[in-house]
Amino acid sequence: MGKSIYTITSPLMGTFYHASNPDEAPLVKEGQHIEASSVVCIIESMKIFTELRTEKSGLVKSILVENEEAVMKNQALIEIEV
Repeated sequence: MGKSIYTITSPLMGTFYHASNPDEAPLVKEGQHIEASSVVCIIESMKIFTELRTEKSGLVKSILVENEEAVMKNQALIEIEV
């Protein structure tokens, strides 16, 4: 069976963050293998910070948005090759 792409989308409108703190390294990087339930990014909306977790293990294929970029609800954020 071939590999497929699992896309993590934003559950709400807000600001995308690669890390939980500006002084920390990004939670995930392209080319990194991650396990299911890993925190991959944070969305901030109205001063509430929501951690997004992946439902599937795989290889981070691409991060589709920049750090601190405004995102819309259901916008594709990260693609994972599973």
